[in-house]
Amino acid sequence: MTKGFYFLPLGGSGEIGMNLNLYACDDRWLLVDLGVSFGDDSTPGVDVFMADPAFIVERRKKLVGIVLTHGHEDHLGAVHHLWSKLGCPVYATSFTAMLLKGKLREAGLESQVPVHVVPLGGRVQLGPFDVEWIRQTHSIPEPNSLAIRTAYGTVVHTGDWKFDPDPLIGKTADLERLQAIGDEGVLAVVGDSTNVFTPGTMGSEAAVGISLQELFGRYQRRIVVGCFATNVARLRSIAVAAAKHGRYVALAGRSLVRIEKIARDSGLLQGIAPFLNEHDAVTLSEDRLVLICTGSQGEPRAALARIAAGTHPQIKLGRGDVTIFSSRIIPGNERSIHALQNRLVQLGVEVVTEKDHFVHVSGHPGRDEMIRLYQLLRPALAVPVHGEARHQQEHARLALSNGVGMALVPRNGDMLRLAPGVPEVQEEVPAGRLAVDGLRLVSMESEIMRCRHRMVHNGSAVVTLVMDRMGKILGDPQVTALGILDSQHEAKEHEAVIEAVREAILELPLAARQNDEVARETARVAVRRHLKLSQGKKPVTDVHLVRV
Repeated sequence: MTKGFYFLPLGGSGEIGMNLNLYACDDRWLLVDLGVSFGDDSTPGVDVFMADPAFIVERRKKLVGIVLTHGHEDHLGAVHHLWSKLGCPVYATSFTAMLLKGKLREAGLESQVPVHVVPLGGRVQLGPFDVEWIRQTHSIPEPNSLAIRTAYGTVVHTGDWKFDPDPLIGKTADLERLQAIGDEGVLAVVGDSTNVFTPGTMGSEAAVGISLQELFGRYQRRIVVGCFATNVARLRSIAVAAAKHGRYVALAGRSLVRIEKIARDSGLLQGIAPFLNEHDAVTLSEDRLVLICTGSQGEPRAALARIAAGTHPQIKLGRGDVTIFSSRIIPGNERSIHALQNRLVQLGVEVVTEKDHFVHVSGHPGRDEMIRLYQLLRPALAVPVHGEARHQQEHARLALSNGVGMALVPRNGDMLRLAPGVPEVQEEVPAGRLAVDGLRLVSMESEIMRCRHRMVHNGSAVVTLVMDRMGKILGDPQVTALGILDSQHEAKEHEAVIEAVREAILELPLAARQNDEVARETARVAVRRHLKLSQGKKPVTDVHLVRV
């Protein structure tokens, strides 16, 4: 690599989530955020996946560190999965570091990973990178933008942010510091594109709290609130609203319990009475309970899903109860969330979403906030990230219409030279994905995953064929067509597959029947061809040939 200042996203550009951003200065590398995304119907058997770090793993000796902007899963959730491949120190502010250490502890890595706690507004020199954490507001405590200074200029990496005038937890964004950095001169802003299509500003967390107080007063029975566990300000708002109406708050879900402990240890819930657990909740009368649950995105194993399915060991809901979804729908989760809400309605539970009442504000900036950021920083270049392609393109147009001289829209794998010279995409590097598959990491492009997709859509078939060494079939072939045929209730169709295998083998010349590979492939093709014609399916097919 020639000398200069480069930006390379491996995850988080052209998509929302799974952030992995790399900066290079004279062939030394800095990694900003290392997050995950969550599986859906298109990723069978995969709950969590992340960007493949293979490019930087090959250069790990030149990697000076991992810096984290904040504690959301799409920004730090891959650290414990990938750290052993990278082996470098991690830098984060206190709340983020506490969340990370909990994950490292569960993974048995706490004593191995050097996690350095940076004070709010702190500044660290990492090789050729001078990194400053700049206070922002978001839907989690201690979100930060980063000013990354090099000999070639300064990049502001926004992370997730907004300008909340009354955030409840923590201070407002440090506009004075952003203004001062803009006065120093900013080469580029690498920025969040999530809400670029939303006009105006996104509103205050304090306003949500007032709205929840009014809403809680409408109900006489149990109130259940689904929200993101990391939104500590929302937990505070719910607790204040509950107390105003003489209600106690209980938590249901491991992540909520974990976040509450970290928040209290950090002094972020001062003045809020201790929360009850789900076992205590059942002892309260129906008009005294507010229950905060995990699972607002329809996660199948979360507390809210188990309550809706009637399988939660303590909590049962019914007619007259209400469930408030105090969160937005993350793109891709629509089907699971709507299914969850329908199950609740079938129980007689009233469902309230942000379409029905003011119960949520986004943690990402609206257009007016984005314009204000560009007015403060006045960069020469805008690099939209953290959004789908349509978000990035609109972000670029917004930046160009507000005084930014140039915009480059990267895809994962695009190596952008920021300086010296005119910024440009210099080359493309591989940018794959890794899936957490049981106890291992597997490439999403691997034969394992391709085969799993085929099995989900077309089923699988196993043929056991017993032949002697002269090529004679000994007994009927055994066929199992999983996900295609029920051998008990479709015996005729099942026998037809067996006959198709037998006929295909008998049509072979005797010498060909003595060849194991020819016999296996003939049986495999016979099964797939017959099931394609009879059932419209081409299953993943395996043939076990036994010679006796």
